[in-house]
Amino acid sequence: MQPIAYLNRAAFAADPGASRGRLVREPESPTRTEFQRDRDRIIHSAAFRRLAHKTQVFVPHEGDHYRTRLTHTIEVGQIARALSRSLGLDEDLAESLALAHDLGHTPFGHTGEDVLEELMAPFGGFDHNAQALRIVTRLERRYAGFDGLNLAWETLEGLVKHNGPLLTGEGKPAPKYAARGVPGAILEFDARFPLGLASFASAEAQTAAIADDIAYNAHDIDDGLRAGLFSIDDLREVAFVGDIVREIDRVYPGLESARFINEIIRRVITRFVEDVIGESARRLAQAAPASAAQVRALPRAVIAFSPALQAADKAVKAYLFAHMYRHPRVMAIRGEAADVLRRLTLHLLENPAEMPGDWGQAASRMERAGGDDARRGRLVCDYIAGMTDRFALGEHRRIFGSAPELR
Repeated sequence: MQPIAYLNRAAFAADPGASRGRLVREPESPTRTEFQRDRDRIIHSAAFRRLAHKTQVFVPHEGDHYRTRLTHTIEVGQIARALSRSLGLDEDLAESLALAHDLGHTPFGHTGEDVLEELMAPFGGFDHNAQALRIVTRLERRYAGFDGLNLAWETLEGLVKHNGPLLTGEGKPAPKYAARGVPGAILEFDARFPLGLASFASAEAQTAAIADDIAYNAHDIDDGLRAGLFSIDDLREVAFVGDIVREIDRVYPGLESARFINEIIRRVITRFVEDVIGESARRLAQAAPASAAQVRALPRAVIAFSPALQAADKAVKAYLFAHMYRHPRVMAIRGEAADVLRRLTLHLLENPAEMPGDWGQAASRMERAGGDDARRGRLVCDYIAGMTDRFALGEHRRIFGSAPELR
């Protein structure tokens, strides 16, 4: 039995039958395409399960209805599939990349990432995309024949480059990495299995990236409203969202709050999705790529917002930054969470053998072998970054005797 092929796949879509392969060669599956296998491996990984207990914006104690990294990831996957289906792309590759895009995130959301970026500066720094690559190529230990998940080239490429090229055509770091350089973990893996760091990734990877933006905008408005950080009336003054609020007022006068919020969110998602489909179809028609390789060689992304919705995206993000991510209530929790991770990381850098199980044993072996500071720092970083919120609090309690409530 052969895997089912998409009948409407465009010429510029990634073709699982023509994949560039895996770092470790494996027999083909008789029932799944290469990208379907990758999606399944990601879903069954330990790192994916841990997303259920990692913060998006609110810690789990805040309530059961706010997003976690896992629910966010599922929403991104749904949007990525919808976009890919409309544009004739490979839905499975887009979904695989959506499901994997946050695997490298730390506990406590961007707070944890900021702490590790600060404390890991002497040991090569921290970058969540590089950490995701480490997870799927080294840290997952599910298979007898290799470390990691041994994902297809196209999945690894998209995981690393979904937000654009990492290098310029001259081989210098792209603007995003100009100050600190491309993360060492990415460069080291690229030397073993070149990912073409100076080009764009596939259209499917670009789809996963923009689906992330759409999901963020929609569900952070939803969570912010439900948490009382801002009100529906406040949103009337926000470009793009205000028009939607007034539209709902006209169509459903006097609508109850819960339904009003849901109407806002579904219309925000619909407008962004339909805009991306229209703008991307226009760009693809203009560029007329005849293959996925030609998509990668183009000088700009082919999956994008129109100029008007790009401005709306920026307006929504600016509002959420000021009124949600920097809200005093959120900042108070972030401050306590940062203290937890900072104390844990600094303590374990000095006492790595105190890490439990295999982690502590690996640290002890490293010490006996005279391991250098960079390797020890990276080991501690991998341990901390893989924690869930509640595990981090538990470790803080184990080592220091107490932990904050984070409420």
